[in-house]
Amino acid sequence: MTFVRACAVAEVPVGTVLSVDLGGPVPVAIVNTKKGVFAIQDACSHAAVALSSGEVAGCTLECAAHGARFDLRNGRPLDLPATTSVPTYPVRLDGADIFIDLQNPIDTQEQ
Repeated sequence: MTFVRACAVAEVPVGTVLSVDLGGPVPVAIVNTKKGVFAIQDACSHAAVALSSGEVAGCTLECAAHGARFDLRNGRPLDLPATTSVPTYPVRLDGADIFIDLQNPIDTQEQ
């Protein structure tokens, strides 16, 4: 696995989202929840709206444009109009920093 530093933990308080550009085709939304830190592609699969502008609730992130919620653990859509999963990525916390592995997205079939 190839982890790259995404941001400091302090930049993403619990219950918030931070969009970071790690050099991939789309930015990554770093989401800090009471259940852990998650990384998900920062683009809704329905309309390519930045998911980082949405609301965090438990282990879900809601698209601000049309209300589709995505499971942060596997990227699966939980509500219409989204019907396609978005990539999620392994996260590693190392001291005060958050690291993401963009090269090995989490397989939604494993969850």
